Amino acid sequence: MAFVLRRLLSLVLVCMGVVFAAFMLVRLIPGDPALVVAGEAASAARIEEVRAELGLDRPFLEQFGKYASGLARGEMGNSFQLSKKPVGELISERVGNSIQLAATALTTVLLFSIPLGMVMGAFTREGRHRRAEVLFTAITSVVGALPEFLLATFLAFIFAVWLRWLPVAGDNFPANLVLPLLAVSLRPVFVLSRIVRVETLNVLASDYIRTARSKQLPDRLIYMRHVLPNVATAALTIGGLLFSGIVGGAVIVENIFNRPGLGTTLVNAVRANDYPVVQGIVLVIGFTVVVANAIVDISLTVVNPRSLARNS
Repeated sequence: MAFVLRRLLSLVLVCMGVVFAAFMLVRLIPGDPALVVAGEAASAARIEEVRAELGLDRPFLEQFGKYASGLARGEMGNSFQLSKKPVGELISERVGNSIQLAATALTTVLLFSIPLGMVMGAFTREGRHRRAEVLFTAITSVVGALPEFLLATFLAFIFAVWLRWLPVAGDNFPANLVLPLLAVSLRPVFVLSRIVRVETLNVLASDYIRTARSKQLPDRLIYMRHVLPNVATAALTIGGLLFSGIVGGAVIVENIFNRPGLGTTLVNAVRANDYPVVQGIVLVIGFTVVVANAIVDISLTVVNPRSLARNS
């Protein structure tokens, strides 16, 4: 309970830091929002009038105080564009597609990487099948190093342009989800499977596994009862770290495949200097990653209580 309370306190502090960072960094975007709203042909007086209407003429700390007080009331402000639509309403309309992509990608990573890593670990244990080990290491290294935007471009060219098997854009479920899902999940699948394989080899080389084999326990019991729980701890730890990459990759991939989610909305808002929309989306993404990492840390203490000693 003490660890959980400390973790929740750090969660609150990190979220406060995310709020300040999002508010400060968004103002480093080149361009003047008042000029975008007023129009290129607007006079200097009109631009200053619009700047006053948007509250951009006030001191930085005063703007931040007003924004923070609004967040405390559950308000993210109104868009500078889009007929001054509330940011919360705009995000609620677009977040569904992003959640669908990120959640499906995370599920895919966990469902495929852990079994694949364990199978390859069992197949190549004690120096067996060296060629398969080298091939697996080479493939996971290459695919694991590819950024999402490059992988998405390759997939779109092969399956949408060349083979014409899948659509390249839109949000028609499930056909339009296949390519974005592959683009987001392939890299973390291979990265995590490689880590799971190494962890499986370490577990298989431990003394208690030798003892279990000496007792002639079936392989099914050895892998499910002894290997899997130890591998799951490492997979859960790395999976929490990979989740932030999955969320960030989903933002990029949504723009490539023109999915109407938070990613495309964020890029359009940055181009239009729409500060409230950029801040709102950054906060949603940042809070999601921070909360997910906190859940992983707390879950690790349940799966492996020995981790409490390391955290202490």
